[in-house]
Amino acid sequence: MPRLSSVSSPPSPVVKAEARSPVERAPGEKGQPLPAERFSLTVGPSTIDGQGVFAAEPIPARRKIGEMRGEVVPVREARRRIEGRRRIHVVEITHKTAIDATRSDCALRYVNHSCSPNAVLRIRQGRAEFYAMRDIEPGEEISADYGESHHEGRLRCRCGAPNCKGRL
Repeated sequence: MPRLSSVSSPPSPVVKAEARSPVERAPGEKGQPLPAERFSLTVGPSTIDGQGVFAAEPIPARRKIGEMRGEVVPVREARRRIEGRRRIHVVEITHKTAIDATRSDCALRYVNHSCSPNAVLRIRQGRAEFYAMRDIEPGEEISADYGESHHEGRLRCRCGAPNCKGRL
């Protein structure tokens, strides 16, 4: 399982991430990257922790929500950057490389942990991709189970799920 660090942030203004940004050529056309988000998402205050990312349109089960983008750095550097920080935006994609989305404008960096998540994080071809585990309704916060994290059980979980494990 990928090592996902606590993906939340200090309060910031609400940001709207559009699923499809205008480009001269269509996204996915040769030479044009696909947008990070496949569905319209918003970022705002979370009842789980800090900021969260919310569906702005229905997201069907088993569909790719998008990928968390950021700076690709060595794991050693990523761990140095997160030392002593409570809120970080890092996913280790291999034992050697990580994605640091701390300075990214990608809405998916705000996916909070939940012990009863509605999304799953999958590492595919060096990308940190989020997929819906079930249908997600507009306004619903997108969450994933971090699994093993840099907190190593020292951080209290705030997901509020009936099956909450209590610690991250």
